[in-house]
Amino acid sequence: VQLQASGGGLVQPGGSLRLSCAASGRGMAYSAIGWFRQAPGKERDGVSCIGGGETDDTFYAEPVKGRFTISRDNAKNTVYLQMNNLQPEDTAVYYCASAWSGLRQTSCNYWYNRPIDYWGRGTLVTVSS
Repeated sequence: VQLQASGGGLVQPGGSLRLSCAASGRGMAYSAIGWFRQAPGKERDGVSCIGGGETDDTFYAEPVKGRFTISRDNAKNTVYLQMNNLQPEDTAVYYCASAWSGLRQTSCNYWYNRPIDYWGRGTLVTVSS
C-alpha cells in the first residue's frame, strides 16, 4: 500500500494550490482518503476527507469550508484537494491519509475517528507574501 502526495509549495495570500494523493494497494477503492495538516507547534488536525466505495461522503474542517474542495478520480486512484483563497493560517505540512473499514465503503466519520491505516509523506504548504 502506498500514498504519494504532491502539490505543495509557496503561494501568496489569496492564492490557490491543488494537492494530489495517488493511492495504490489493497482496499484503496473502498478506503476513505483525506488530508491532515500540522502547523509548527500545533497538533495534527483533520482538514478534509472523501469517502470510499459506495458513498459520496465528504468532510471539511470549519476553517476550510467554502475554500477547499476535495474530489476523487477512481480511474486514476487519486484524491485531489483544491485549496482556494489560501491564508497564512493554512501554512502547514499536509499529510495524505487513508482508512478502510474492511467493508465495501468507508465513511469520513470512520476516517476521522478511527486509527489511520496509512500515511503519505507530508507536503509543505506555505502561504506568505
